[in-house]
Amino acid sequence: MEARPAYYDLLSRLFIGEMDPETLRKIEELPNFKELFPTYYSWEERQKRSRSRLIDEVLNVDYTEIAIMHLIPYESFYRRDDGMIESGGANPVVQIYNNFGFRVDLDRARVVSPDHIGVELEFMKLLTQAHEKAEAHGDREAVRALAREEREFLRNHLLQFAPLYLINVAEQARTPFYRDGAKLTLEFLLEDYEYLNRVEL
Repeated sequence: MEARPAYYDLLSRLFIGEMDPETLRKIEELPNFKELFPTYYSWEERQKRSRSRLIDEVLNVDYTEIAIMHLIPYESFYRRDDGMIESGGANPVVQIYNNFGFRVDLDRARVVSPDHIGVELEFMKLLTQAHEKAEAHGDREAVRALAREEREFLRNHLLQFAPLYLINVAEQARTPFYRDGAKLTLEFLLEDYEYLNRVEL
């Protein structure tokens, strides 16, 4: 339970934009790094290059392939009949975000629509942080309401498209970093949904 916001934060960061040395350092220093990124952990290429060269020459090239050029990380692309990305206010997630005061800075995040997988994962981080705070204050009504929101957002949004996108990333990514990241994200989303189904609502 306590780790849920941290997981959503990590997973959002993986897909919201290119990697940077400080973020990669933090990932590699996680106490469970070997378990979260097992193939990347033992990848020979990781030992051969400096962190900055690994990012510039390998990881960010792969990110461009799996998040910008060849694979589409937007919910509306998978759900609209015309395969277009809904970038305007008509996007169904916008009203949900507005209800919680969540604003998406598209330029900073380098995404073209608020239904990007990285943004939706960041929104789940916000919900789980509020859930955690309600738990700490013993506010059972708020806990139940937030758990319902989390479960509904997973069911009606992330789980409607993220599994297909993440399976494609796991198959097409050229680096163990993004293959491991995709598998980790998919596994966590499914486990978290199961957890929320067990919470007394």
